[in-house]
Amino acid sequence: MLYFSRMQTYELTVIVDGKSTPAKQKSVVESVEKLVKTNKGKVSKKDNWGKRSLAYEIKKSESGVYLFFELELDSQGAKNISLNLNTDEDIYRYLLVKKE
Repeated sequence: MLYFSRMQTYELTVIVDGKSTPAKQKSVVESVEKLVKTNKGKVSKKDNWGKRSLAYEIKKSESGVYLFFELELDSQGAKNISLNLNTDEDIYRYLLVKKE
């Protein structure tokens, strides 16, 4: 049985350390873009929401830099990206949501 998974739009928000340098933030953005590309997806929008206070400390940090991406992926690509983001030590938290 052959089926085709259609591309869907996802929103990805990533939190990195608030003390991270612009170069470190750029490296995280590039790694997310590469990850999306290897999963046959595309980044249609990216935005740096800046530094914000966290509700609670994560890895002894009280602030985080929020990075936002709008992605086009199939469902298997979204699963693969989730698995890879879980293992990335530069990323404190992430949220990947399918946009309706």
